[in-house]
Amino acid sequence: MIDIHSHFLPGLDDGAPSIEDAVAMIEMAAADGTTHLVGTPHCNSRFAFSLERNRALLGELRARSGNRVELLSGCDFHLSYENLGKVLAAKSIYTLNQGKYLLTEFATYGIAPRTLNVFHQLHLNDIVPVITHPERNPLLQGSGGLKLVRRLVEMGCPVQITAGSLTGHFGRDPQRIARQLLGERLVHFVASDAHDTRHRPPRLSEARAEVEKSYGAEVARALFVENPRAALESEPLPFFPPPKPPTPRRFWFF
Repeated sequence: MIDIHSHFLPGLDDGAPSIEDAVAMIEMAAADGTTHLVGTPHCNSRFAFSLERNRALLGELRARSGNRVELLSGCDFHLSYENLGKVLAAKSIYTLNQGKYLLTEFATYGIAPRTLNVFHQLHLNDIVPVITHPERNPLLQGSGGLKLVRRLVEMGCPVQITAGSLTGHFGRDPQRIARQLLGERLVHFVASDAHDTRHRPPRLSEARAEVEKSYGAEVARALFVENPRAALESEPLPFFPPPKPPTPRRFWFF
């Protein structure tokens, strides 16, 4: 499996605090069946981002952990006016494996009115924004937020949900919405968004088993292996089916 979203690079954000913790996360991922692990530290007003520093840490971690897992660079890119200017000026600093796919996280305090234009601008600059964990964002969990997610998918923006959401680790609402997005064919990646080995571990196998049980081995392989590999190679995603109509809401009358 290929994990495109993980906070194992040490001392950069709210992920692994030390090199020892980072190695433990890598070893846990390897034991769970992960073959490629992308370090995606936050890029926002709280955490500064440096590709040069990240590459140095990746080199140290490769030396410490051996060749059990291929370690790559990316970014948990927070959508803001300041960040938009940065990525348009130098996209390869922030994209997955310095290619064209960009993990893009919405803020939790508001959605810009010209969001569709922003994503269109990214596409015009040969950047494919990947919408990260919409099932965990309170602004995207409602019907209006899910309509926005659907509209972005129709524009060609893939969606990444969190493995822990599918398994219920983040509660009922994220689990319900993750399953809804899967059922409506609005999911293209499942990643761990791991931060440690205890509370948010780098494990994917349990979520993959659930996807395989509900949607089959072919879909599970696409979400956990083939689409992530294509993103790291800056290739079109092999699995990008047309979305299904939204699930109708049920109303009870007494």
